[in-house]
Amino acid sequence: MELIMETNQDFEKYQKAKKQVEEIKGFYSHLAFYVAFNLVIVFINLKYSPNTLWFFWTTFSWGIGVFFHAVKVFNWIPLLGKDWEQKKLQQFMDEERNKSNKYQ
Repeated sequence: MELIMETNQDFEKYQKAKKQVEEIKGFYSHLAFYVAFNLVIVFINLKYSPNTLWFFWTTFSWGIGVFFHAVKVFNWIPLLGKDWEQKKLQQFMDEERNKSNKYQ
């Protein structure tokens, strides 16, 4: 019975790790496309209209999206992480259980 339990836990850990790797891979693909696209935009801007630097707005706006993608994938701010919601639910459930046990 323990062997099955460990296997299920290992499988769940594997699935979670695999999903994290896929998210990191997705972020790096996003970052690579962002860099390549913006290099093209900068080239076009500087070649055809060097007096007006409009590429900045595209690069800056999209850069904000890339930054928040990184924050989410690498869990730099725990409030944006996936585990935060689960931990809060568990905390509230434990508090309710403690309240009900206190009055019995």
